[in-house]
Amino acid sequence: MSPLDTNDLHRIFEKLDLNGDGLVSLDELSSLLGRIGVHNTGRDELKLLVGKTSLDRLDFMFFYDAILKQNMVDDQCEAGEENDDLESDLAKAFEVYDLNGDGVISCEELQSVLSQLGFWNERCGGDCRSMIKRYDTNSDGVLDFEEFKNMMLITNP
Repeated sequence: MSPLDTNDLHRIFEKLDLNGDGLVSLDELSSLLGRIGVHNTGRDELKLLVGKTSLDRLDFMFFYDAILKQNMVDDQCEAGEENDDLESDLAKAFEVYDLNGDGVISCEELQSVLSQLGFWNERCGGDCRSMIKRYDTNSDGVLDFEEFKNMMLITNP
């Protein structure tokens, strides 16, 4: 949800305040939230959330701000979950390449796994040193997990 400015909120409030009494009822608020897909709750649940049976203009603006902040927190949590899944997948992939389990991927390990997967053969020539060198930011001749992540995510060191 993109943030609305104060003028937008005032216009929305005016549209919702059908009888012009300066208040938006929970039924009107629930209807709006359902239409825009932000919150689909019944009147009783909304009353618990809002703490009132109707909102004046200022309450409406605070309510909007609270929803906006909650959506931002939810989006950050979802992004964090996706990052955790990606990190876990990369850790599993790293373990596949780290054949001896020493926490780094050597040229020989990389070449062995690529050969087993059918991505490397004698006709390719050379070895995997140039691949490792490109992402080996500490120049130790092997890839640690962070360097492996950079390689897999195709970022430059």
